[in-house]
Amino acid sequence: MNIERVYIALGSNIGDRASTLAQAIVLLSRRIGRPVAQSMVIETEPVGFASEYSFLNQVVAIDTELSPWEVLEATQEIECELGRRQKSVGEVYHDRTCDIDIILFGDRIVEEEQLTIPHKRFRERRFVLEPLAEIAPNVTDPVTGKKIEELLWDVS
Repeated sequence: MNIERVYIALGSNIGDRASTLAQAIVLLSRRIGRPVAQSMVIETEPVGFASEYSFLNQVVAIDTELSPWEVLEATQEIECELGRRQKSVGEVYHDRTCDIDIILFGDRIVEEEQLTIPHKRFRERRFVLEPLAEIAPNVTDPVTGKKIEELLWDVS
């Protein structure tokens, strides 16, 4: 089976945020594959909704033999195990103990109702691009052809 590198964004804005991110990485490594890099944790204000709680955000790179759909299923299970109760629907966002998003999966482009790779809004989100650029500045977005560090410049 082929091994592909998946970049996963983690976020938490309620509960023990730092512990939740650490637990998420442990569970991702057990279920998806070997982590090969992880960014520093950054603290950011919520984007797209109002909350009194700020987020801790991080990106992890994992080498996996799983398909994107298997990774999606695993990430959704981990979110629930770590206390996530409500998913965002449309433009309605909620505070969350754990949010896990697949940002990039090798050079794949997937556009389905339940799964979009690359993540459809990652290019607009500094809280994703900044940690992603820390660990993968020269990785290319397969849709735009731009390197991650270039995308970060675009949102500055």
